[in-house]
Amino acid sequence: MTTQGARAALTKDRVLRGALALADEIGVEAFTMRRLATALDVKPMTIYHHVPGKEQILDGIVDLVFAEIELPPAELGWRAAMRRRCMSAREVLNRHPWAPPLMESRTSPGPASLRHHDAVLGCLRGGGLSLEVTAHAYAILDSYVYGFTMQEAHLPFLGDVDLGELAEQVLRSFPAGAYPHFVEFTTRHTLQPGYAFGHSFEVGLDLVLDGLERTATAEAAERSFEVGLDLVLDGLEQAAAEDEDPAASR
Repeated sequence: MTTQGARAALTKDRVLRGALALADEIGVEAFTMRRLATALDVKPMTIYHHVPGKEQILDGIVDLVFAEIELPPAELGWRAAMRRRCMSAREVLNRHPWAPPLMESRTSPGPASLRHHDAVLGCLRGGGLSLEVTAHAYAILDSYVYGFTMQEAHLPFLGDVDLGELAEQVLRSFPAGAYPHFVEFTTRHTLQPGYAFGHSFEVGLDLVLDGLERTATAEAAERSFEVGLDLVLDGLEQAAAEDEDPAASR
């Protein structure tokens, strides 16, 4: 293919889709424009006709990742909707393990990123959460999802690793009886049939959502109490004024 033919065939979308696939394969640390050009089978300068540089490519592929995450369904209550969205986010980030550190670091968010943030905020606010609790909820939920997926991506016993063999190597590396609680946990839990680190995700997510729900409920009750108290105090104040000046009530 000639340079002119390659340039004609190339589009911004193809560049970004190719960049996303390359990041999934090698990570963003090893990502370069030259490697992207090789993956796309074009000359490096050809890419610059469609995307100004690496930073704009990172902006673009982060936006593609956000586009894959399910928005919180409007027909569900905020708790169920956010649970669904977080489950989707974990699934997407497991496909793109390089992404979590970049998800909130871009200074030029794309339309999918902004649409996602707006939908999450709308879900929380539509559920009656105050701005303060909404801020806590969004920060805590994303910290949990991003942190869990980053930890999950770097575990040594995922993929084709034999967990039993790995555990035996670890246990043989220190004297018998040195770490009894670690040995108990490893042999009686993590090495048992059906164990998977990922099973903890939903447990932790429900704990976070339970806590946020209690916080939101308590805040709503406090607001209702304060509104009622102010109504009572206003009524007492008016009654006191009328008692001092009977003519004011005529």
